[in-house]
Amino acid sequence: MKTNRLLILIFFLLFNTTLVLADKSDNKILSNLVNAALERTKNLVIYDGSYKRIKYPMGDVSPLKGVCTDVVIRSYRKLGIDLQREVHLDIRSNFKKYPANWGLKKPDTNIDHRRVPNLRVFLSRHGKSLSVTKNSKDYKPGDLVTWKLDNNLPHIGIVVNKRSADGKRPLIVHNIGLGPRLEDMLFRYKITGHYRYYGPKKIK
Repeated sequence: MKTNRLLILIFFLLFNTTLVLADKSDNKILSNLVNAALERTKNLVIYDGSYKRIKYPMGDVSPLKGVCTDVVIRSYRKLGIDLQREVHLDIRSNFKKYPANWGLKKPDTNIDHRRVPNLRVFLSRHGKSLSVTKNSKDYKPGDLVTWKLDNNLPHIGIVVNKRSADGKRPLIVHNIGLGPRLEDMLFRYKITGHYRYYGPKKIK
């Protein structure tokens, strides 16, 4: 009986230690993502979402060009996470689960990962889909938020660890047309998605 209790205690301690280490690792990823996003605001980028052929994997358009999705893609690249590859692997295996907005009949590594609707599907499948609320406390540094702009275009940005002037809202790093910016815009447009993504899972 004592042996069984000892084994249960050891298992309990090992299990909880694993959870603590996993939490620390996840928090480190989000912290690094925030730092990478803030670093993006120091770069000159001309807003340009035109179709370009790029290499695969780790392909990118000119560093002087980009759109909102490129802020997210380039920030994760600083962490060694290649969303071009991860999105492609998932679309390749689950093509019909992704939007058919563009009339594609097969995956396209040049552009799939640079489209907000595709990222929303990917993040909901391989990250955490979080509640969309009006409570700013629900949006943590490292979270990804998507919006529908006034012109009905989709948009995406990264929540960071800096606050609005009144301290009530976390700021967002995003590119809405003038290059990567740090702005108080969390509730400026209709939020369509709220996600947390720590990195790739093994896709069979």
